[in-house]
Amino acid sequence: MHVCLVYDCLFPYTVGGAERWYRNLGERLAADGHEVTYLTLRQWARGEHAEVQGVSVVSVGPRMELYTPSGRRRVLPPLVFGAGVLLHLLHRGGRYDVVHMASFPYFSLLAAALMRPLRRFRLVVDWHEVWSRDYWREYLGRAGGRVGWAVQKLCARLPHRAFAFSRLHARRLEEIGFHGTVTVLQGEYAGSLEPVPAAAAEPVLVFAGRHITEKRVPALVRAFERVHAERPELRCEIYGDGPERAVVLELVRELGLEASVEAPGFVDSERVDAALRRAACMVLPSRREGYGLVVLEAAARGTPSVVAAGPDNAAVELVEDGRNGYVAGSAEPDELAAAILRVLDGGLELRVATSEWFRENARRLSLESSLETVLQTYGAP
Repeated sequence: MHVCLVYDCLFPYTVGGAERWYRNLGERLAADGHEVTYLTLRQWARGEHAEVQGVSVVSVGPRMELYTPSGRRRVLPPLVFGAGVLLHLLHRGGRYDVVHMASFPYFSLLAAALMRPLRRFRLVVDWHEVWSRDYWREYLGRAGGRVGWAVQKLCARLPHRAFAFSRLHARRLEEIGFHGTVTVLQGEYAGSLEPVPAAAAEPVLVFAGRHITEKRVPALVRAFERVHAERPELRCEIYGDGPERAVVLELVRELGLEASVEAPGFVDSERVDAALRRAACMVLPSRREGYGLVVLEAAARGTPSVVAAGPDNAAVELVEDGRNGYVAGSAEPDELAAAILRVLDGGLELRVATSEWFRENARRLSLESSLETVLQTYGAP
C-alpha cells in the first residue's frame, strides 16, 4: 500500500503532538512494508535533506515562519502549503492508495478533497482539535474568527474518514456537521508499555512544552510560589521555549524564585525523560490540548500529573483523580496549587497507583493500538 502523509510540520524541526504522531506513523507504516511519502513545508536549510527512516519526505513549499511573535499561526504558510499539496496531488495523486492528513491547516485538506475524485485515493483526516466558535473569535478576532469557523465547518462536511484523539473533539466534529462515524484513536504513546517501577521521587515539579499563551506556563509559576511557601524544599523545572518564555523568566525573578525554578529552554529528550522519572509531579496547566501526550509519558515513569479543567482541554480525559494525578478546577494559582499539594501528599502510594494505571491502560493508549485501527480503516470499503 502507498500512503501519503500530509502535514506542514515535521518532527524534530518543530516539536508538538501532531508532529510526533505523523513521524511515528510514517516510520511504523514503513517498517510494516508500506510505501510512505510525507508532504510538508521545508523546515531545514536549503541543500539539506530531511531523514525519516523508510519514508520519502517531499517538501511542497519553501521554508517559512509558521508563527507570529505572539505564537499564533500565520495565514500565508497554510495557503502556500495548500497550493503545494494541490499541485503534488494533481501530478502524483494517482500513485497513492491513501492520503492521510491533519485537518489543520485546512487549505491542504481542501486541496486533497478537490483531488480525491480525480485521483481516486482514500482520504483519511485526523481532527486533532475542533475549535469552538468563541475560541476562533478569540484567536483571530471577530472577522477572522468568523472565516476560520466557516472554513472548519466546510472541511468537516467534506467526504472523508475521520479520526479524533479525544471524546471532546470527536463530539465537536459531529456537532459542526460531520456526517460519518468519527473513530477515536486513544493511543499516541510510542514508548515501552511496561511502566517504570514506582519509586520515591525528588521534590520537584516538571513542565515540558511550548511556552505559548494556551499552555499558561506563568500559571504554574504562580501556583509554585504558593506551594513553595508550604514546601520550601520543592523545586520546579520548566522545559521548552516559545514567545512567553521571557514572561515566565521575568515572573520567576519578580517572585524571587530564581533559586528554586530552573527554565533551561529546549533540551534533548533524554534530559526531559530523566526529569519526568524523578519528578514528584508533572504539571500541565494548558487551557487547550487536543490530547496531552506528556501525561502518558509521565505516567509511564510512575509520575502523576496535574492538569487544569477547561472546555477546550482534552488532556483531562487522561487523568483519573487519585489514580494517576488530579484535575484542578482551573489554572487559578490557588486551585492549581491545591491539586499539586494533593499529589505531593499522595507520595509513594500515588506513584504506585500511577504505575498500575499505566499498566492497565498502556495497550489502549499505545501507538500500536492506534496503528492497528488506522490500517483497518485504510483497507475498509
